[in-house]
Amino acid sequence: MVEGGAPRAELILRAPDFIRERAKDMRRVMTPSEKTLWFLLRRKELGLYFRRQHPIGPYILDFYCAAAKLCVEVDGPMHQERTERDQRRTAWLAKEGIRVIRFTVDEIGARPAVVLATIARGAPPSTA
Repeated sequence: MVEGGAPRAELILRAPDFIRERAKDMRRVMTPSEKTLWFLLRRKELGLYFRRQHPIGPYILDFYCAAAKLCVEVDGPMHQERTERDQRRTAWLAKEGIRVIRFTVDEIGARPAVVLATIARGAPPSTA
């Protein structure tokens, strides 16, 4: 416990206000691939509850399931230039116990059922 009675882990994962505001803005303007994946995830066919554009620490996760500690990211063309940044982000999330699964916009558009099956396999058995 630290100041204010919150566990240290909660303080590390709590996003700064400006990140939380940015996440709200991003929820309003999703890419077509994010909209497609959100439509699939929000139906809860996998038995998992996902949040979209969820702020954690210094990052905004495209989709996050807290129960499974699972992050699902949609990589568009601009992500090819962000490989190093994505690796740092994935390492930070892994340190916090969060698993990251990435899909390209092409995968989501062409094979949504395969994407959902991959997400289901990525979730711990007790949550799926």
